[in-house]
Amino acid sequence: IEELSPRMFSFNNPFGACPTCTGLGSQLKVDPDLILPNRSLSILEGAITATGWNNVKGDSISRMYFEALAKKYGFKLTTPVKDLPPEVLDVILYGTKGEKLKLTYDRANGQGTLMQAFEGVVNNLERRYRETQSDAMRRELRKEALAVTVGDMDIDTFCHKSVTQALDFIDHLELSPQKMLIAERILKEIKNRLGFLQSVGLQYLTLSRAAATLSGGESQRIRLATQIGSSLMGVLYILDEPSIGLHQRDNDMLLDTMKHLRDLGNTLLVVEHDEDTMMAADYIVDIGPGAGVHGGEVVACGTAEEIMNTPGSITGDYLSGRRKIPVPAERRKGNGHTLTIRGAAENNLRHVDVSIPLGTFTCVTGVSGSGKSSLVNEILYKRLGADLNRVKVRPGKHDAIEGEEFLDKVIDIDQSPIGRTPRSNPATYTGLFNDIRDLFASTPDAKARGYGPGRFSFNVRGGRCEACSGDGLIKIEMHFLPDIYVPCEVCKGKRYNRETLEVRYKGKNIYEVLEMTVDEALPFFENLPRIYNKLQTLYDVGLSYVKLGQPSTELSGGEAQRVKLATELAKRSTGKTIYILDEPTTGLHTYDVHKLLEVLQRLVDLGNTVVVIEHNLDVIKTADYLIDLGPEGGDGGGNIVCAGTPEEVAACEASYTGHYLKRVLE
Repeated sequence: IEELSPRMFSFNNPFGACPTCTGLGSQLKVDPDLILPNRSLSILEGAITATGWNNVKGDSISRMYFEALAKKYGFKLTTPVKDLPPEVLDVILYGTKGEKLKLTYDRANGQGTLMQAFEGVVNNLERRYRETQSDAMRRELRKEALAVTVGDMDIDTFCHKSVTQALDFIDHLELSPQKMLIAERILKEIKNRLGFLQSVGLQYLTLSRAAATLSGGESQRIRLATQIGSSLMGVLYILDEPSIGLHQRDNDMLLDTMKHLRDLGNTLLVVEHDEDTMMAADYIVDIGPGAGVHGGEVVACGTAEEIMNTPGSITGDYLSGRRKIPVPAERRKGNGHTLTIRGAAENNLRHVDVSIPLGTFTCVTGVSGSGKSSLVNEILYKRLGADLNRVKVRPGKHDAIEGEEFLDKVIDIDQSPIGRTPRSNPATYTGLFNDIRDLFASTPDAKARGYGPGRFSFNVRGGRCEACSGDGLIKIEMHFLPDIYVPCEVCKGKRYNRETLEVRYKGKNIYEVLEMTVDEALPFFENLPRIYNKLQTLYDVGLSYVKLGQPSTELSGGEAQRVKLATELAKRSTGKTIYILDEPTTGLHTYDVHKLLEVLQRLVDLGNTVVVIEHNLDVIKTADYLIDLGPEGGDGGGNIVCAGTPEEVAACEASYTGHYLKRVLE
């Protein structure tokens, strides 16, 4: 073993490297269930869907291999895969282990033969994948590094502990006086850094957690913990909604941390909707009064008390209690059916059984890291997606799911963009744009010129401005600097050519209609029920200020989510849909939360089921049924603390959620 140095204990350094797993501590493997999604098909019917092996027609190479396998191992290519003997399926997937096949292939002058081993579909795909990967990947620790222990523990075992467990290990580490002399300053630094992570509510994270798996709020709080450790003074810190993803209990710890940073002599500027954060602030700047075109003014400035006493401040109205989100008069019991997950064991879930009453508004609660996302996103959504929507995903670990027959589809309404380019907008996403184009094509002007609906699309040739291909903007590449966009000089950002813009409906051309807000468009289209009804749903979800043609890249996560909700509301309901939302109140003011809840309750009134992961007490108090996970995060979580109505959870002494919920219900 060579001389020990810090680089030997880094998986980012070649000196600490194990060459096998390329530093991730895990390897990507091919999933046989994704190669054979429908085992009732035969090989000739296309049972194997993997690229390179899914062409079994004529003289293809894959057909040649399968025919040779069938001849050698005595099976038929017309037999359904589920009826093939296990040893035959093993050979197809994992190869002949060096044993050679007699392959017959066509030549121009007759047939030729070749003796060759078969590597198997799975092995072939994994080899092809490895060959396309870059070598510049992280390397895992070598066994020499793992042979070094402190307190009988190697560095890998230590890094797989949560922040709380790591602190406990350091606190109880017993070293001889000589070793303590060496380790004292190092241990102090480690304890400080772990303490900072704990103080921002991240005590449940393991030290080896991959950065890509962290939520935006968690990443932000890690950066905050780094700043506390630097002990700088006279710094202006800007935080954008640090309370995202935090339970009230953890939020209290975060507020203490921010106050500590302030008391060191720094200034904190926080963009936030959280009531506790506003009440703890020294000074508040309230922007409004509405959103979009209705906002942009400073409504009030001052302490929380001064904001509460400012007439016209919606924030002040909710802080003072003049406006509030009401608790429902009664909780729905559901339609009599339940959806039950048996033996949920993904990540930190402790093999729990969870029942969701269908036809209700159900909230999954619990402290950060208690297992909410593992249960709802990894198990429930992926399993229903695979079974009801035929999505190719691998659900998290669980034994079974019961009650799927009472549902017809699952829809995840998240805050991801409704489109990646400026060509996508609320009108295109909701289907409004199709109706508006049909309307323009039916005008006398359009008919006289022979224009069809396609003429009014900025995505196809004909009606759009060709100088900018209908973008309205020209991209100028700056090479070593970020690209810049400037308005098109030909159409002046209007996206359409002059001839198309000459066609008008009620005095407005297609560009002017797309520039209208939902508020302006409602009276304009009041006599056209098909368009009016879709506009009404956008208005109902609180997007009255958004322009119909507003590029998707300019919409916030909360706005994108509400466009999706409006689209669902506009559809004809079957009453058998389950909607899944993960912290839908992220980025929303209490007024917007109020609007959002009205929409979600409407979906449930139509007979559907809504399942929401949430920390916001205004949402939790309006639910019909709560499933509270915990009691702690990480290894201390993964159990059902209690389940029932909000009143029943509030009465549960063991529930942190119940503790905070009790105050709100009172």
